[in-house]
Amino acid sequence: MTFFTGCQQVDQACVRASPAVAIFGGRVIATRDAVPSHENQLPPFSHVRYGWFMWYVRGYLRRHFHAVRVLRGADGGEAFPEVGDEPVMLCANHPGWWDPLVFLTLGKKFAPQRMNYGPIEAKALGKYRFLERIGFIGIEPGTWRGSARFLRMARAAAHRGDVFFWVTAQGSFTDPRVRPTVIRPGIGHAVAAAAGGLVIPFAVEYPYWNERLPEALAAFGTPFRVADAPARSADEWTAALAGALEATQDRLAAAAVGRDPNAFVTVISGRVGVGMAYDGLRRMRAWWRGERFDPSHGGTGRERAS
Repeated sequence: MTFFTGCQQVDQACVRASPAVAIFGGRVIATRDAVPSHENQLPPFSHVRYGWFMWYVRGYLRRHFHAVRVLRGADGGEAFPEVGDEPVMLCANHPGWWDPLVFLTLGKKFAPQRMNYGPIEAKALGKYRFLERIGFIGIEPGTWRGSARFLRMARAAAHRGDVFFWVTAQGSFTDPRVRPTVIRPGIGHAVAAAAGGLVIPFAVEYPYWNERLPEALAAFGTPFRVADAPARSADEWTAALAGALEATQDRLAAAAVGRDPNAFVTVISGRVGVGMAYDGLRRMRAWWRGERFDPSHGGTGRERAS
């Protein structure tokens, strides 16, 4: 499951190839009057299907991760920035297959009233049609048509205070340690064309700590307010967001190396221990000694999610 990352190339040729975008003052703008009005709107969202899917995702993550955690802010501050009712785009790195499930889980945790949308390759979406009703937007990567639709959907999301719009900005799976952090230019064009709202850098990685299963660690960066830089070009936005995403990744990496769960908010607690048979023997030995059985390798037991 791979989120699409926006336009790989957006230039004059893209504009000529698609009447859905136009250039004004050096910026690429998704126009509303170039295509039918329904194509300028985010797809319908089924809250019922989304609720069932998130019930499944929560159990799925618990089976495959020791915990899902979000790094606290500076000096132990809030893990999630204040966004109010503004439109929000999240500019994320893309280390693995798990990314969309983590996005949805954290979106539901920190802003359950919002709908989560994000572009995904149309080919992958064709295998799971129900995802179209829970925020996944099919995009044809590497095509002008796909680039134009990405810009239209990003612009539509930029007018919605009830939506999170997630974009994996790197273009392909990329190890979180790769530096410098490079993002595709499509997101810069989308932000430059936005009427307002916030853009938040978001980092995620999946290291192993002390248990059999890995950790899913995430961090939110400092939000950009689009209205504060009305003259910033698409290229300047791309550079600014790449730098901010790299800084957020660096902060998360340092915390991952530190292995201190108290530096994070635990959103989901998964499994601990080695296996049913071996843990059963350990449990019997603890009972025989009159000790409390703790299945975790680190000796802290299963953590409680916040």
